[in-house]
Amino acid sequence: MDTYADLVFLGGRVVTVDAEFSVASALAVTGGVISAVGGRDDVAPLVGPGTRVVNLRGATLLPGINDSHLHGCAFGMAAPPLSLDLGHPAVSSLVDVAEAVREAVGRVPGGQWITGHGWDTGYLDECVSDPSRLPSRRDLDAVSPDHPVVLYSFSGHATWVNSKALEFIGIGRHTVAPPGGAIVVDEAGEPTGLLHEGAQALVQNVLPPLSRQERSDTIRSTLATLARLGVTSYTEPGLGPGGVGIMRGALGAETLDVYRRLLADGELTARVGVLLLPTGMASTAEEFARALTALTALTALGESGDADPRRLAIHGVKIFADGIVPNKTAWMNVPYVGGGCGSLCVGGKTDAERTAEIDAMIRHAHAAGHQLGVHVTGDRAIDTVADAFAAAMAEHPRSDARHYVIHGDFLTAHSMKVLAAHGFGVNMNPTIKWTVADLEEEFVGAERAAYAWPYRDAVNAGVRVASGSDAPVTYPDWRQGVATMVLRESKAAGRVSGPEQCIGLAEAIRTYTIDAAWQDFADDWKGSLEPGKVADLCVLDGDLLTADPHDIPEMPVVLTVVDGQVVHDTLRD
Repeated sequence: MDTYADLVFLGGRVVTVDAEFSVASALAVTGGVISAVGGRDDVAPLVGPGTRVVNLRGATLLPGINDSHLHGCAFGMAAPPLSLDLGHPAVSSLVDVAEAVREAVGRVPGGQWITGHGWDTGYLDECVSDPSRLPSRRDLDAVSPDHPVVLYSFSGHATWVNSKALEFIGIGRHTVAPPGGAIVVDEAGEPTGLLHEGAQALVQNVLPPLSRQERSDTIRSTLATLARLGVTSYTEPGLGPGGVGIMRGALGAETLDVYRRLLADGELTARVGVLLLPTGMASTAEEFARALTALTALTALGESGDADPRRLAIHGVKIFADGIVPNKTAWMNVPYVGGGCGSLCVGGKTDAERTAEIDAMIRHAHAAGHQLGVHVTGDRAIDTVADAFAAAMAEHPRSDARHYVIHGDFLTAHSMKVLAAHGFGVNMNPTIKWTVADLEEEFVGAERAAYAWPYRDAVNAGVRVASGSDAPVTYPDWRQGVATMVLRESKAAGRVSGPEQCIGLAEAIRTYTIDAAWQDFADDWKGSLEPGKVADLCVLDGDLLTADPHDIPEMPVVLTVVDGQVVHDTLRD
């Protein structure tokens, strides 16, 4: 035998995720590529003296997981030691948050900023008991009168600060929020310490940006976590000038340079696809076009020499179309509970003007040859974006644009029809569904909350559906995502939310593998276990295909392989 395999797997459930979703029992890897899939007899001739033979003992071998929407640098930054963990179950009340801040005050020099991440009113006792009770600067002032405090919500669409931070930033009762943002005020017109959407830039712009070393360390931390979870690819959805004001510039263009350096140094242990973020919220089409031209000139990966486009690639451009439901900033057809329909978040004074602006942005990026990923959550906004995709395609026909809506919480039948007809996709978030299913009822009512993230309807309509965690919005655990797609159970109450939108296990796995690879223009070389494709693999202890879906989140990932190289291994022969 001239070439023996480097790795051979035997005795397990090899879930190929090919067109038939066929299941084999053995697989071989040679030179970073899958060289054989089948039974023991198919791989036996490839076993040589240097081959590592892994007896799976009934474990499940899957394609490497592709988290198709994950903020890698921001996820690393949102965790200790750079940030306080304020997510559930680390904290359960406003009192708990205040105590975490009090402890931090005792550890850092006077005047230094204290940051935290992950608070969610749906899991804070006082806010659950009284939905009108929102976090306030007064909750923080007593424990931190001298340190400015900035606490990011789990969603990334709201920031909570104390009075010292408001003073430092210069926000008072007469401060005007930037377009597309809101400074929440009390009955007396005084800022409460909550900043929504684009108003968050007021605090972000005064925080010291992450250093190159901090960016490198946060991404390394993320890569280590992802390897333990079996994630071998992810989309970094938005790096550029539009991200400068988000989490100390974690989404700034400088982060792309750090990714390049990690790749050059052999430290990039996952495949990363990037969307460029020319502008943030509330920009005009003119500003977007100008920023996109400058950004693409500066970030062409070809300038980085011999960078492997299968390890680091720029796939397209991100645009923000609206906000999110819990802030009532998603643009909806039917008013929220309590009134208001939200709006598009781009520049413009009327719905018609804002629609024209988003149309122009999409048309410009499409004509320039970019894939588009558009953050859009409300049903009216999604219809607007889907129609803009179709109009741009009609004006400038392209054979395979693969545009997609990001989140697509309230995807409509009209949008599904348009997306499917043009070969466009949707990037949904099952772990967010799991997290907010109960919370959303108070904003949109039980029926609409149950419908949110309509996986079944989208799959039935023929739309390509990929799944992502939106980390640090949620923890990037695809196992919980799969369980949620199959069960539709909520995190807080365990209630089934929209059972008619459940999908099967095979369909759920596809959203994290081959369909996520499709989003990356890479389904011909990754995303399934077939000969000739790259050896990106994930081994899950136990039989995933017969497991109770409730048990899937606890099934250990015991081995992760990227490009034939083992990056996580607790499986011993």
